Amino acid sequence: MSTTTDLPVVVIGAGPIGLAAAAHLTDRGLPFVVLEAGDAVGASVREWSHIRTFTPWRYVVDPTAEKLLAPTGWTRPTTPVPPTGAELVEHYLEPLARAVADSIRLGTRVVAVSREGMDRSRSVGRADRPFVVRVRTADGTTTDLRARAVVDASGTWADRNPLGASGLPAVGEPEAATAGFLVGPLPDVLGRDRERFAGRRTLVVGAGHSAANTLLALGRLAAEEPGTEVVWAIRGASPAKVYGGGAADELAARGALGSDLRSLVASGAVRLVTGVEVTALEVHDDTVTVVGATADGELRLTGLHAVAAATGFRPDLSILAEVRLDLDPGLEAPRALGPLIDPAYHSCGTVPPHGHRDLAQPDEGLYVVGMKSYGRAPTFLMTTGNEQVRSVVAAIAGDLAAADEVQLVLPETGVCSTNAAGVDTAAAGGCCGTATGVDGLDVPDEAHRDRPEGAPAQGFATGAAGGGLVA
Repeated sequence: MSTTTDLPVVVIGAGPIGLAAAAHLTDRGLPFVVLEAGDAVGASVREWSHIRTFTPWRYVVDPTAEKLLAPTGWTRPTTPVPPTGAELVEHYLEPLARAVADSIRLGTRVVAVSREGMDRSRSVGRADRPFVVRVRTADGTTTDLRARAVVDASGTWADRNPLGASGLPAVGEPEAATAGFLVGPLPDVLGRDRERFAGRRTLVVGAGHSAANTLLALGRLAAEEPGTEVVWAIRGASPAKVYGGGAADELAARGALGSDLRSLVASGAVRLVTGVEVTALEVHDDTVTVVGATADGELRLTGLHAVAAATGFRPDLSILAEVRLDLDPGLEAPRALGPLIDPAYHSCGTVPPHGHRDLAQPDEGLYVVGMKSYGRAPTFLMTTGNEQVRSVVAAIAGDLAAADEVQLVLPETGVCSTNAAGVDTAAAGGCCGTATGVDGLDVPDEAHRDRPEGAPAQGFATGAAGGGLVA
């Protein structure tokens, strides 16, 4: 650890995990500053404020944050109903931010992290140099801050995967985005964005919980607005994994998400297209055509007014270009963490407890935590991030005994890995066939979302669905 212990710890990001880190730093009596690019805490959460999470309050609230807030009269909500994004901000993030307000800088974007006087190629004496965190404020002013340690909790919400199946934008995807045909993974279909979708044909691409949320909202809209058509395209041969474990899921809302989607597809309100890889988008005057490759040849989905790209997220590593990183080559997660969270093997109860030793980078004092620590893996749970920062802050404080005593209990999903045909692989020794002593998880990135606020659990009426799309 850097010998400059009088300097603050810099926390990047004032989302749930960044603010949990702030609570632990406060509890440890360590000086710190939280840098948030947005103009309010929980800026990313506010973008999906209309979505109800499937994570109950007991898994959301960090225990040390709860202890910090207790003297203010704050108590953790006791309702069994998971919070919406808006409720998460109002009832947890904002009170927590007020408790550490003197150490939060809003409208302050981190543009680079380095070691003072050293680029990444220099080694001698590196650990004794403080970090330099370069920031840019809303008025364009650029400043360098010195830090004893850096905790990157900046998330992945702003860095979405493209539609193209090769990890690159599909041909014509940038042009379709410029023309306004692409929307994010969680548009407010039943609220502010309603007119964007009502009476129109929308394609949702992706096989995760964000796609499921958008499909459920569009299904409800189709029942209310004549002419609304919904198409769902996935790369795999079966949607079984996103349908999940149903009643076997210990997070009831997460189980209901998959069950509701299964019913919606069965009703005909959503046309499901499987085994398609997006290769191109063709922009027309008022519609866009999505071209895909399938085992049977080219598929053309025509007459689309909007394409919801729910294709996952990836970490922005550009701000860490001048520090030394050791990352899993596939997931872009910390190398030690990668095998523990690889979604090819860990879609349920096999993510073991992990802490500072799994998250630390070669530049001593640098940690990547929260959603960003999972890189491209879509299986992050908020309670995991809370335990990550507890361990990391204990390590920064020099309390290695506490830092190494990592404990993590996660709710069972009721579903394991599936093979290419969508068959559960547990019986053949898949993920749930391995005893780890840890309850499982199978949740999406940052939002841990389930159905849209106000959407019923069952009973979507059949809307206009999908004919005539193949030209």
